[in-house]
Amino acid sequence: MHSTLGMRALRLLAVAALSLSISPSSVAYAVTPPGADPSSPTWEWPVGGPRDIVAPYRAPAHDYAAGHRGVDLAAGTAAVVRAPAPGVVAFRGTVVDRPLLTIEHPGGYVSTFEPLLSDLSPGDSVSAGDPIGTVDRGGHAAAGTLHLGVRLDGAYLNPLLLFGAVPRAVLLPCCETL
Repeated sequence: MHSTLGMRALRLLAVAALSLSISPSSVAYAVTPPGADPSSPTWEWPVGGPRDIVAPYRAPAHDYAAGHRGVDLAAGTAAVVRAPAPGVVAFRGTVVDRPLLTIEHPGGYVSTFEPLLSDLSPGDSVSAGDPIGTVDRGGHAAAGTLHLGVRLDGAYLNPLLLFGAVPRAVLLPCCETL
């Protein structure tokens, strides 16, 4: 009896974890993130065209575990990328094999874009919607995709929370009933 209930609980937890890691293939709204200061700006989608998520955010089990600390967006090679919110460029350079750009935003948010070719320099101010560079090649993302990572006070979060609601997880039946 206990092992059947234990297996059911484990299956439900696995389904819940899988459901939480699945992201929508399109996001239609720009909203203030949950719990954020209502006076903080909303974030704008950084690339034109369809809002396709090529690889979703996957939270790691702990700080050093495997995961995908951002989302990969379909963009097209050489596509123009725009600042999602106002901020100040904190870093532009090459890390390992990919060019990237990091922007510090009000409220403790930091966004990173890769692979991104940019002429901006650390200290440059950007407004929401300003062009910040173009999609390049390199890194883990497939050609024609842009990786967007976001941290809040140093902790990674699902960037989709800043562009619209992430759908609620729906638990589906997976086991026989008692």
